[in-house]
Amino acid sequence: MPSKNTKLYSLILIFADFLVLLAAFGLAYIVRVQYDPRPLLIPVYAREYFTSFTFIVPFWILIFASLGLYKSSTYNRRLVEWSKVAIGTFIGILMVIGWQYASGHELFPARLVAVYSLCIAFIFIVVEREILRITRSVLFHFGIGISRVLVVGNSDATRDIADSLAETHKSGYKIVAIAGPKKIIPSGLDVVHFTSVDVALKQIKSLGITTIIQTDLYDSADRNQRILGAAQVNHISYNFIPGEAEFYAGKNTIDVFLGYPMITVSQTPLIGWGAIAKVIFDAIMSFLFIIVLSPVFIVLMTLQLIFNRGPIFYVSKRLSQFSTPINLIKFRSMGARYGKRDAAIEFREMGREDLALEYETNRKVEHDPRITRFGQFLRSTSLDELPQFFNVLKGDLSLVGPRPILPQEAKFAPSRTALLHSVKSGVTGLWQVSGRSNLSFDERIELELFYAQNWTFWLDIKILFKTVGVVLHKRGAK
Repeated sequence: MPSKNTKLYSLILIFADFLVLLAAFGLAYIVRVQYDPRPLLIPVYAREYFTSFTFIVPFWILIFASLGLYKSSTYNRRLVEWSKVAIGTFIGILMVIGWQYASGHELFPARLVAVYSLCIAFIFIVVEREILRITRSVLFHFGIGISRVLVVGNSDATRDIADSLAETHKSGYKIVAIAGPKKIIPSGLDVVHFTSVDVALKQIKSLGITTIIQTDLYDSADRNQRILGAAQVNHISYNFIPGEAEFYAGKNTIDVFLGYPMITVSQTPLIGWGAIAKVIFDAIMSFLFIIVLSPVFIVLMTLQLIFNRGPIFYVSKRLSQFSTPINLIKFRSMGARYGKRDAAIEFREMGREDLALEYETNRKVEHDPRITRFGQFLRSTSLDELPQFFNVLKGDLSLVGPRPILPQEAKFAPSRTALLHSVKSGVTGLWQVSGRSNLSFDERIELELFYAQNWTFWLDIKILFKTVGVVLHKRGAK
């Protein structure tokens, strides 16, 4: 949601990056020329060097801009930002070296100056942006630079957005008022509540509203126009976030059809070269993981024979890409006689109707009596998932993707299963690293649909890094 504050922050980033890059080039020059006794490749005087890079840095900034480093969608996500800074600095150095070669004009007095510039520029840019990020959070905490928001809507999406933006020091948005039914107001959120949208719109100036977020289109076109018109009259930001996100999410295109704006909803961006790169990455990484973890496999297989008498592995029929059945391999964590039929049936045979109902509602149970003591250890540490690397190497799974569902689960989301399985299922995914283990089945499907519609290679990398943190801290989805 771009606003005056986000634009100002982007300008600050541009100015700070400019100064930091000049400082990085200067330090690289000083370290090599002043403190390294080895002879220089060519004499380049300091004045000539700094003059050249004063003209070069703006082109470096353009490279950063082309990578999206001045967009909130990038600088609000630390791992993505760091990755793009690394790419941008590398491309920038290649640009300087290429121009130097093409023009015949030497810019670096020694080759090491280019290496120093690359390393120092990356470190300086990352540190500078972290300082700015911390400074911005402190300012948000004191109410400086925040956007005061009026949320309009009546769906679950309205409540989720209000809840997500409630931490002002992180989001930069302060929910001042909500127009809609009282049930959508998150508990503990102190806001002005309006049951009438028209009354809320009349209070925009008195409440100091700077942003309107609407989550539902009303049946009355005139009513929707009044909301948009109120934002235009008061010269404040207006944002529409649809409650039915699958109609708008993903790599969609907007065109004009018969004079009307037309949104073409893409199934998934994971096609073409993206799909090929993902397959190659999965094959290489799964092979390396299997080699590195082979001692762990041997130890766990031995412990399985000692503590869980019976089969070492548990093979489960699951649905992966295009709803193709696969044999999912895991270390067995349940008793040998369990896991062969639907869990609800097994719970009822055990006389646990309560667990059967819990499973049919959430597709999981909090305390599963079928799990052995050693199996509980395997699950709590996620070690039971390790054999799935063989599924990845075989091509049944990807390292990152939606959770492979049981065949009987497909009926619980029949209209969404096709889209969910437009991409290959994964060992880990967005749901597993969401940090929320109390999600309903439908909410988990929503997260995984978001992944399918918004896939990027950087999203995969981010999820893999987050998975490590989730496993080490034993948190997240179970």
